Amino acid sequence: MGREGHIVPVDSQTALVKKTAASRSWILLDCTGEGTILDVDKYAIMHRVQIHARDLRILDPLLSYPSTILGREKAIVLNLEHIKAIITAEEVLLRDPLDDNVIPIVEELRRRLPPVNAIRQGPGDGKEQSSGPNDVEVGEEDESPFEFRALEVALEAICSFLDARTTELETAAYPALDELTSKISSRNLDRVRKLKSAMTRLTARVQKVRDELEQLLDDDDDMADLYLSRKLTGSSSPVSGSGAPNWFPASPTIASKISRASRASAATFRGDENDVEELEMLLEAYFMQVDGTLNKLTTLREYIDDTEDYINIQLDNHRNQLIQLELFLSSGTVCLSIYSLVAGIFGMNIPYTWNDNHGFMFKWVVILAGVTCAALFVLIISYARHKGLVGS
Repeated sequence: MGREGHIVPVDSQTALVKKTAASRSWILLDCTGEGTILDVDKYAIMHRVQIHARDLRILDPLLSYPSTILGREKAIVLNLEHIKAIITAEEVLLRDPLDDNVIPIVEELRRRLPPVNAIRQGPGDGKEQSSGPNDVEVGEEDESPFEFRALEVALEAICSFLDARTTELETAAYPALDELTSKISSRNLDRVRKLKSAMTRLTARVQKVRDELEQLLDDDDDMADLYLSRKLTGSSSPVSGSGAPNWFPASPTIASKISRASRASAATFRGDENDVEELEMLLEAYFMQVDGTLNKLTTLREYIDDTEDYINIQLDNHRNQLIQLELFLSSGTVCLSIYSLVAGIFGMNIPYTWNDNHGFMFKWVVILAGVTCAALFVLIISYARHKGLVGS
């Protein structure tokens, strides 16, 4: 029996090992959209993309870090909810590629990462369809850098994800609030309480993404740090073997595509190094989208606050009605107490000179006592109405 008690800790340890193993899973996507599943430790990742341990710790799924976009010398560290990625000038490392929320992002990256020149190649000979040098130059100038295409996919995915969660919350919240307005019950109150808690958590998540984008837009230096292709082309050899080691043998086709992508990035960033207009336009578009999502949540919060105010007014009205009823009952009790006092006095065994004609006197005492109590009740209620204690 003593050994059987250790079964649960072993299962817990196994689950922890599996979770740790899952946290080591990455997918490597190069500039052609080809992906490879990796199972490496953090030191290999740090050595390849040349970032510090504190930056990689931000992407640890076992730790809780807010949404962050960091620009480093040769990489962009991206932590947006479930999207945890490292973007370089030539590849993307995405954590937990088998997660249900990450799989669509991987597919979108595979679709949008290949450069325009690679898409324009002929189906058979592998040569580009545009024969003139001017056409090639135009295509290269219109093409966004690799890191911006990857960043755009991540921002689009997180904005769509947050907007979908907001729409789901609105779909559930508005009918619940209307039902609570029509009928105040414990069930409806508990339902609205849970929805309000979910809205508060979602608002905090959307607010953090919005603040991160706003912080980037307010600082041109931070945006300039995200121009990895510009920094790469500014070095002595943009595509050299002195960087991070290759984990997989590169084929001549992939090497030629990487070379063309590097030349395209160089053509794109021939201008001023302080020019961040392209990235600013990209960030502004998704800033407006996430700001619209935040406005939806703000409108929902205002609707909840209005509903709470309406419910409080209803409760105050019911409380006032109870106070009025209590006033009526208290006034009636006072009047009946006076009537009972009269009956108690005349019910005593005390000899009176007019006791011989008791039937006649009893009738008038009852009538006068009743009229006096009724008049006193009307007087009390009239005074309460005059003072505004009882509604008309």
